[in-house]
Amino acid sequence: MGVLRLSGCIFCAIAAGEIKSQLLYEDDQVLAFRDINPAAPVHFLVIPRRHIASVLDLDPGDADLVAQIHVVIGKLAADLGLADMGFRVVVNTGEVAGQTVGHLHYHVLGGRELGWPPG
Repeated sequence: MGVLRLSGCIFCAIAAGEIKSQLLYEDDQVLAFRDINPAAPVHFLVIPRRHIASVLDLDPGDADLVAQIHVVIGKLAADLGLADMGFRVVVNTGEVAGQTVGHLHYHVLGGRELGWPPG
């Protein structure tokens, strides 16, 4: 399956290698990189290479992709020393919830105590 890309999408440009990032992981489905404006000592994003606007745009055929994203989150959290202390995974959906880029992305935050409720 080819990679669907949206012109003007910054995350699509990062996935295509057109914009440099602090890459942590990549495979044919998923890319992970450090957030440029970290909200915690460890803050990285995991995105699908294929443009998907938000959680609302996933369909049953995306189950393997979502599973791969979660596997990558677990691997990187362990590699970056977050497994023992814990971490948070956040997926904002829609502008009111704080989604600023219209490409599905998972924030992974850790390295400090995270308050509840968030926001």
